[in-house]
Amino acid sequence: MLPSRDQLTEHLIRLVDIRLLDPMEILLDGDDAVDALRTVVRNRARTWAARIVDGDEREATMTIIRMMSTLYPGDGPFEPPADWWGTPLGQAVAWRVGHPTAESVSYAVAGAMLGITRQGVHDLVNRGKLARHPDGGVVPASVRDRLVQLKGASKRA
Repeated sequence: MLPSRDQLTEHLIRLVDIRLLDPMEILLDGDDAVDALRTVVRNRARTWAARIVDGDEREATMTIIRMMSTLYPGDGPFEPPADWWGTPLGQAVAWRVGHPTAESVSYAVAGAMLGITRQGVHDLVNRGKLARHPDGGVVPASVRDRLVQLKGASKRA
């Protein structure tokens, strides 16, 4: 299930608050500047969510890259836990770009990206609806393609 713009907006506000603004508030001893930033984030989150949900592919991808590199910085590849894919941002990332760093994902991760069980992924692989990676697991691009198909089907219904 893909998130609504409102769901994604609220999720982004919470993420930025927890991952960036709360630590800044601690570092700055509760400075009022952090409250001003919270207001800015609330306003910008609507724009970020609109770009991700309704923007063209380039606009959505660039916004996701900015969000991911800011909220989840690191020297290694991005490897969130499987349940992250069930969050509004995880769902949007799966639909818009697939897995941003992996060549292959486990059946459990593919299932989390699709919102189905590992057994459901196994069935889709066996029926040729998802591509099996030669080294095991599932090709993330096939998961994204499936999500794009499902999104298109829900628009027509």
